[in-house]
Formats: sequence, structure tokens, C-alpha cells
Amino acid sequence: MSKVEIYDKAMCCSTGVCGPQVDPVLPKFAADLDWLKSQGHSVVRFNLSQDPAEYAKHDLVKQMLADEGVECLPLVIVDDRVVSRSEYPSRENLAMWTGTSIKPQPAFPMADGGGCCGGSTGCC
Repeated sequence: MSKVEIYDKAMCCSTGVCGPQVDPVLPKFAADLDWLKSQGHSVVRFNLSQDPAEYAKHDLVKQMLADEGVECLPLVIVDDRVVSRSEYPSRENLAMWTGTSIKPQPAFPMADGGGCCGGSTGCC
């Protein structure tokens, strides 16, 4: 399983899903990270305002901040490789970078004309 690290900009809370104006991308990204955890991956998320020491001790993050400033955040690192910067990636990208299959959502059963449940008896 993959190790996924997210280095966020300074936010008021660990997910940024608080305050009067929530960026709609943040709740979706938080849900995508929960999904990634449920698939067995290690997911760690750092907030610059709450975890500054984590940024200082990670050489790659420290170098990117020195070169580009906070505009490079959020940084997404998978297995010690930067895979995304300056934006929150989609679930599809997270899945691709971690080798995780995205299972299609189950469809509702449809009747095939043989009854309400599609069976030959015509009953449910």
C-alpha cells in the first residue's frame, strides 16, 4: 500500500472545512482521502498553521517552499514523490498514483418487462 502525505496551506483547522466560506473543493478532497484510507493506504495530512515542524523536517517540502513559496501548497506526495502541487487532485488521480481501482457505483436494478423485479414470476 502507498504512503500519501498532504502538505496544506495554513488553514483554521486540519481540513479547512470550517469558517463562514468553505472552499467547496475541501470537503470533496477530505472525502477522497477518507476513501483512500478505506482502501488500505496510509494517509497523513499536515496543516502549515498547526504542524510547521513537519514542513521544516521534510527536505523536499522545505526545498519546494524555499524555491516557490507557499504557492506550491498543497503538495501531495505519494511514496516520497511529489505528484501534485498548487491544487487538490481528484479521486481518480489519487487512485492512479496509488494503484487503486475505482469501483463503479452500484446501479439500481431495472425491470426487464418480466415483472417488477425482472424475474419470470412477475412478483418481487
